[in-house]
Amino acid sequence: MAQMSTPGTAPARGPDAPREDIAQRPAADPDSNAPIVPDAAFDAALPSLSDDINAPLEPIPSAPAGTNAPVSPAVPGEIAPAAAVDPELEQPLQPLANTNTVPLQTAADATENERLQIRYDVAVRGLEELGLDDEFKSLSALREGDGKAANATQVSARAREDEQLAVRLMKSLGYYDGVASSTIETVGTEPGRVRAVLTATPGKLYKLGEINVVAGPTVPPNLVRDQLPLRTGDPLEAARVQGAEANVALVLPQRGYPFVDVGDRDILLDDQTLTGDYTLPVETGPRSSFGVLRTEGDAVFDLDHLSIFPRFKRGELYDTRKRDDLREALVATGLFGTVGVEPVRTGQPGPDGTEQVDLLVRQSKGLWRSLAGSGGYGTGEGIKLEGSWTHRNLFPPEGALVLTAIAGTQQQGASATFRRQNAGRRDRSFSTGLSANHANYDAFDAFTGTAFVRWAYDSTPIWQKRFTYAFGAELTGTNERVFDFDRNERVRRTYGIAAIPTQAVWDTSDDLLNPTRGYRLKLNLSPETSMQDSVRPYVRTMVEGTVYYPVSDRLVIAGRARAGSILGVERDSLAPSRRYYGGGGGSVRGYGFQRLGPLEPVSSLVPNDDGEIDIGDLRPVGGRSLNEFALEARYRFGNFGIVPFIDAGNAYESAFPKASDLRFGAGIGGRFYTNFGPMRVDIATPLNPRPGDGRVALYVSIGQAF
Repeated sequence: MAQMSTPGTAPARGPDAPREDIAQRPAADPDSNAPIVPDAAFDAALPSLSDDINAPLEPIPSAPAGTNAPVSPAVPGEIAPAAAVDPELEQPLQPLANTNTVPLQTAADATENERLQIRYDVAVRGLEELGLDDEFKSLSALREGDGKAANATQVSARAREDEQLAVRLMKSLGYYDGVASSTIETVGTEPGRVRAVLTATPGKLYKLGEINVVAGPTVPPNLVRDQLPLRTGDPLEAARVQGAEANVALVLPQRGYPFVDVGDRDILLDDQTLTGDYTLPVETGPRSSFGVLRTEGDAVFDLDHLSIFPRFKRGELYDTRKRDDLREALVATGLFGTVGVEPVRTGQPGPDGTEQVDLLVRQSKGLWRSLAGSGGYGTGEGIKLEGSWTHRNLFPPEGALVLTAIAGTQQQGASATFRRQNAGRRDRSFSTGLSANHANYDAFDAFTGTAFVRWAYDSTPIWQKRFTYAFGAELTGTNERVFDFDRNERVRRTYGIAAIPTQAVWDTSDDLLNPTRGYRLKLNLSPETSMQDSVRPYVRTMVEGTVYYPVSDRLVIAGRARAGSILGVERDSLAPSRRYYGGGGGSVRGYGFQRLGPLEPVSSLVPNDDGEIDIGDLRPVGGRSLNEFALEARYRFGNFGIVPFIDAGNAYESAFPKASDLRFGAGIGGRFYTNFGPMRVDIATPLNPRPGDGRVALYVSIGQAF
């Protein structure tokens, strides 16, 4: 409170103010303006200043601590007394040997129970009804902590993070007024056990109000709005809105607008009507048509070879899918380290009011050499290992040299092949080469040399075609062991064979390596002539059909039928390697490789020491016709699969196959699915075996049986 005083009266003083004798004070003159201390007296009281700027400063006197006594001025020439020293500082140091040197315990030294003092449970309420429970669990900080924390503060911090997560998730579904709260509860009397309870309250659902698209004119009109699948009244879900905008960015480049730019949306919420008015700006850019190819970088292909790959013509309306197809085809050659294809504006007019857009191909060289290997096993076929070395661009462009070696228990060989991919046309290949092979099977023992040339138009994983074909020519010389029925024994003969093999395939399946729907029809036709004692022309034919029917996402029923015939020559005039045989992993499973079909006569067998004849020692002699049937149920779970199957078929001496005397085999297989195709292991048994047929057959290979 302010204190007030009157003239001639001293103001009130506090109880601690020093007393003074009022009678000794001169009387105050209320009319006088003279200062209490005259200026002359004040100046006289100041110490004199020295003109020497280097003169030492006077010492500052010190007063005893804790007193308010006035400081006496220092007397020139005297030394001030030393300050008192703390007695503890005067004590001698303690010997190091007596010092406690045990280090402090660190967090790393603490046991698991000491460091994890809190264990907690989590309860979430209000999100399961919105379908957000699983998404919340995958992102929750409390769940990530796995029910363990250092202290309750850490549990609370995680719970607060989950509150914000729950609010974001509710907003993503259109509940913009949603709130979430958390509490930490103790659990019974168990020490260090708590429960974090998070409660989410979504509030009212907001829906889309007016939908406005700000974009320039397009062809056709309203193209942008038509590709924005949003309707007034739809829930204001983030995923729905983002998906609709992504659809605009995806479809417009497919309709001639490669430079479309979808801007930032604006949503104006109205908490009275619970709606959000939506506005989306879109810069469409010019409507464009394809121009020409350009290239830059470390060139692998020149423009002449690059022009083989596009599946569009100059002047066509721009479609980003065709641009992507061009890039994928270049990647599939395996010759690029990196390759990019991007549209470039030219400002030049194109047809139908479009602007011409060129495609810039950015190239960099990759690794052109590779090693590959494969292996398999089949009953009657033995172990087979195959390795190859390839230089994919030894003769540019795309002229490859492939060296192959085969090592196995019953087959050995080597080959050299020149192959040019995309030879004058995309996916058309030309190949020629030489091979030498030795095959030692029950059916025949052959040393074979072949020279061949082949043209083919093939399907690829990038572009699987409905119709493909192949044709070529072969010259083969082979020395083989053959059964001479006149002499009732096996002899070796040499054959010279000239052939013109052709193939046509119609394919509607959905995958080359692991089809799940559709069908395939394949025809092989090979006019040939055998030159032994005389020229004997004949024709080898094979027709095959496969079908794939998906019962569900996991189960596919697959079936196959195949029939072959050799016309124009007797069986015994054919080289054994050109005849038809049944049995094996790609034929009728349950029987050994090439074991089905006519066999040598029993009279060719020699009794053993006990005078018995083992019919299992009879060797197949092959036939001129073949039929096969197969049915599989392919059940897949993840990267694994189980395949029960049943097969039937046989080979015949006649020119056309018969419906009688079919041999049946059944079994079960396992599949391991990889990115390059399924690994296959099949175990089968013959259902109506002949004397001497084995009871179990095993097949291991890559790829489905058909």
